[in-house]
Amino acid sequence: MSNQYIVINNKLYANDEALLQVNDLAVQRGYAVFDFFRIHNGKPVFLNDHLSRLYQSAAMMHLHLSYSKEQLTELIHQLMLKNNLPESGMRITLTGGYSSNGYDIATPNLIITQQPLHINANKGLRLITHQYQRQLSAVKTIDYLMAIYLKKNIEEQGADDVLYCNGRFIRECPRANFFIVLPGKKVITPRTDILSGITRRQLLQNIAGHGVDVFETDVTMDDLQQAEEAFVTSTTKSIQPVITVNGQFVGKGVPGNVTLNLQSWFQQTVNHLTL
Repeated sequence: MSNQYIVINNKLYANDEALLQVNDLAVQRGYAVFDFFRIHNGKPVFLNDHLSRLYQSAAMMHLHLSYSKEQLTELIHQLMLKNNLPESGMRITLTGGYSSNGYDIATPNLIITQQPLHINANKGLRLITHQYQRQLSAVKTIDYLMAIYLKKNIEEQGADDVLYCNGRFIRECPRANFFIVLPGKKVITPRTDILSGITRRQLLQNIAGHGVDVFETDVTMDDLQQAEEAFVTSTTKSIQPVITVNGQFVGKGVPGNVTLNLQSWFQQTVNHLTL
């Protein structure tokens, strides 16, 4: 990344010349929001949806985003042109600003970074559950403390990621939404106390007529026991099958047809948008 460029506020900087003061609330208190979207074939994917969610997150965290969508889009395209990474991910971070006392919100700083990103089909994710409810779950903050803390435990159990639960209710993975497929090709996903992912939203809004029904509802561990398939969705994972949870097979323990068909449909959708 040393030869790449980033944006701080409205200026381009070489990566090794970009500076942020240590009194920023993102450093002092972890107070910041962000959004992350994919660049495929040199074009942003679902950019308007991601920007809308960024504005929503900022408003909910009392951070004033002083740039219009058009101005942000122009900065994004400047950075894309400079870095020339046709397959990549781009992150927009809005911080709490340079706080005089390390506690009060100041004028936010805008940071835009870009990194190579290649999404590979996974033969099946292995998850473990953990009792945890993210605070301010509807906001995409930079708080991933629990997820990073649990990484050692995840690795020791031979798993790939963690699935948060609150009591008997399933919520989400730290960086992905969770779905299960019940008999009859009924697909359900948790509806409350989660971050509404952009890939998740595309599925909910645009999958009608593709042979499955998708519903937002309360999802329990009992539902998971009845599941024939499970999968997660996110910008970095696209649609990935889940084959085990806590060491127990989901369905037959292999990627199912519903998941694979949705995976193919979504990739075609992204390809069509970025022709």
